[in-house]
Amino acid sequence: MILKTLSRLHTLPLASLFSPTLSPKSSPHFLPISSPLSHSTAPNRSPSLLASVSNTTAKTSISDSARFARTVLFVPPGVDADEVSEEMILPGSNIVLGPYAGDSRVKEVEFVKSSARARDCPKDNKPEFAILGRSNVGKSSLINALVRKKEVALTSKKPGKTQLINHFLVNKSWYIVDLPGYGFAKASETARMDWSSFTKGYFINRDTLVAVLLLVDASVPPQKIDLDCANWLGRNNIPLTFVFTKCDKMKVSKGKRPDENIRDFQQLIRQNYKVHPSWIMTSSVTGLGRDELLLHMSQLRNYWDQ
Repeated sequence: MILKTLSRLHTLPLASLFSPTLSPKSSPHFLPISSPLSHSTAPNRSPSLLASVSNTTAKTSISDSARFARTVLFVPPGVDADEVSEEMILPGSNIVLGPYAGDSRVKEVEFVKSSARARDCPKDNKPEFAILGRSNVGKSSLINALVRKKEVALTSKKPGKTQLINHFLVNKSWYIVDLPGYGFAKASETARMDWSSFTKGYFINRDTLVAVLLLVDASVPPQKIDLDCANWLGRNNIPLTFVFTKCDKMKVSKGKRPDENIRDFQQLIRQNYKVHPSWIMTSSVTGLGRDELLLHMSQLRNYWDQ
């Protein structure tokens, strides 16, 4: 079953996925991924592997299924790759839902504080997810969509309005952290120079950080600045999930569709990222991926908090 499921993931047009159908203690399995967005990005071994599986013993088949799962899926703690089924894979993602997934409802949210330095952030030891991305990637829109409250995080037509580390307390138990965007912020030269040092200091020193949600604009081709950020996080062993935004956008002019841009991005990531993180498609306009992302965050959070 899992081989059939993964085979379909390799050949399934991404558009069909639009319809609904870790920790400082010990990181979950951030497994190598070969993009399931298109058969053109599948590893060369996949066809031969699929062919050979049908002619081997059950024991070998199970082993090959697990190995194949590890090339395309994010397998969380508590899940054996041999046991992954189609129903366990969150739509529009490579994320397997495991036993640590729990109540993902957002019942209340409140702004706690803005901090200019990492050492000024809340010190109550609650788990947190940092949201990071280019200044116009839609960070504030995603936060507002996740909590389903308008203007919880400031949205603006002027990229780069967030210049501080902003903590939002969810259900009085965990944080969403809105970090300054990078790329197009019209801040002072001093502020732009300070961004790297104080943000990196947050990543390195924040023991309560469960994972980084690295937002990537799927409506445009891969950007070097996003790839550089992902590579830096990887080199420093900081768990992350790629959150592809603006997946509702249609192809414009001679540009590529979001699924094509996501495929191209993953191809570039594989060149330097030996262990590929989880990824998920979202749209703050249509709500695509909202519930699935919250479920993923719940399993990472519950595993961290055990």
